[in-house]
Amino acid sequence: MVVYGLDLLLAGVAFFIFAHQLIRVHGRESILAEALGRDIKGWISPILYIAGIGAAFIHPYVACAIYALVALLWLVPDRRVERVLGRKG
Repeated sequence: MVVYGLDLLLAGVAFFIFAHQLIRVHGRESILAEALGRDIKGWISPILYIAGIGAAFIHPYVACAIYALVALLWLVPDRRVERVLGRKG
């Protein structure tokens, strides 16, 4: 569960860096920057992954539950991009 958590963490950090580099290239006033907003999911996910990695040393099922929670956070449709594109189009 620790290795799985590290894999998830690295993928989450890569996405976070990629999204913020795109914002840096296109500017704070870009459609992407407006759509991501404060990017709460992007900040919370790595924190939960780290918590899951720590929990894996206590009990693997707790770590699995935390990883599932992050998956559920991203499973819920995020309407920010749709809303911003709807206003721009």
